[in-house]
Amino acid sequence: MQIDWMATLGMAAVAVLAAMAGLLLMAALQPRLTSQRGTVFAERDPGASFLFDGEVLVDATPDARALLSISGMKGAPWPRLLAYLVPRFPGLEARLARLAEDGRITMASDSPDQPLMLRAEMRGGLTRITLIDPEEGAAHPGQDSLGCRALEEVLTLLRGVVAQAPLMIWRETAAGDITWANAAYLIQAGQMLEPGKDLTWPLPRLFDRTAIQQGAPRQRLRLQTRAGETWFDLTALPEQDGHLVFAQPADALVQAETGLREFMQTLTKTFAHLTTGLAIFDRQRQLALFNPALLDLTGLPPDFLTMRPTLFAFLDAMRDRNMIPEPKDYRNWRKQMMEIEAAAAQGTFEETWSLPSGQTYRVIGRPHPNGALALLFEDISTEISRIRRYREDMELGQAVFDAVDPALAVFSPAGKLVMSNAAYAALWEDDPGTALDEGSFAALCRHWRAKTAPSPIWEQADAFVASLSRPEALTGEARLTDGRLVQCRFASLPGGATMAAFHLSGSDQPFRIRSTEAEPIALTA
Repeated sequence: MQIDWMATLGMAAVAVLAAMAGLLLMAALQPRLTSQRGTVFAERDPGASFLFDGEVLVDATPDARALLSISGMKGAPWPRLLAYLVPRFPGLEARLARLAEDGRITMASDSPDQPLMLRAEMRGGLTRITLIDPEEGAAHPGQDSLGCRALEEVLTLLRGVVAQAPLMIWRETAAGDITWANAAYLIQAGQMLEPGKDLTWPLPRLFDRTAIQQGAPRQRLRLQTRAGETWFDLTALPEQDGHLVFAQPADALVQAETGLREFMQTLTKTFAHLTTGLAIFDRQRQLALFNPALLDLTGLPPDFLTMRPTLFAFLDAMRDRNMIPEPKDYRNWRKQMMEIEAAAAQGTFEETWSLPSGQTYRVIGRPHPNGALALLFEDISTEISRIRRYREDMELGQAVFDAVDPALAVFSPAGKLVMSNAAYAALWEDDPGTALDEGSFAALCRHWRAKTAPSPIWEQADAFVASLSRPEALTGEARLTDGRLVQCRFASLPGGATMAAFHLSGSDQPFRIRSTEAEPIALTA
């Protein structure tokens, strides 16, 4: 019985050891079986291999997928792979375009420091691209050698970019301690140190972190250096335990904003001294800018204008204060205001408003950049009054001129008719004021010659008016076609003007004043 028990125990031990060996064998074979499951590539294939159907990725080795995963380009696998290969293999795209004809190509990279071999072939309509590292060898390729090399290249590139970046970059913890900084930050921090001191750890802070600490993503700060005052725009990107901060120089932007602000202040002061009311409406037709003269001309309260009313609200408020000519009905007035906006936007609006108060405004609309609109209000009441007085004086002078009995005509130094009286029109049966093209001395002289018998007075009159050194007066006679004799006198007036006077001979009273209300009054010389 003792022998049977020992045999049974030995057989059980052998069975357990056999089971454990089987489990270890299965565990050893499992990674290899897993690696081969679902792929057309064998584990012994060297380098990184890609299998494409056109530009669609069919399969790839782990090393190949590692290359695609570290690519900085987004999109499909084919352009991502080309973005990695073309810089290293010049002319690859042209060779791949002829791959169907050539069947197979082999290329070496142009970088002697990091040599690579590329093999591309067409198999059954599928394109297979393989990258081989010659230093690793085909027998023992090293599963992730190309992926590690690509990752190292990316890291080297990123280190070079960060080191040569012209702006300061640093990382800081939530407490404000700087844990890393690029070369630009270190150089700037070194320049801020006192003479004889060196940088120590932790690195000194150059900027106040109040805004970043409060969660602001951007802020503009001033840095006082030995060279003077420098401005920077800080951009903070939150991280798990702090922020990654970029400091971009902003001196040019600050100078531009300062210049613009000073220019706007100059414009504001200039507008403040203008006597013309100015109202500028933005693209949405809201009041964006106005000057004090607008308050005086329109009578609108300042608080209303500071609320940025719309163009129609602004015109409605002016209408309520009788500052716009009142139309017959409100609908036509609204239509007129819409026409004002359209005409002003085209730069063709200009009107004269006669207000019920007796004032007269000139209103001009002009377009501004970006769809803005400017309305200018100018009080021309004094100018209109002066024009009206001048016109009344002219009418009065013409009335007095018409009341004189002799026929008179006055010419400017250029020989243009300035004025004539009613006696002239009656004598010569012509009113030259109605024909602008016949108001010259030469044209009227031809008319006189046609109405009279031949006489030398007209040639003498032409020479008299054209002469620069002429006598004070020229007298002569001409006989009308009806037999009446006319005394002609041409006299020089101040400023080079000329007066022509015509008087019928045989009159007992050579000078009369016409009157429509009483008998003519004779004046003795």
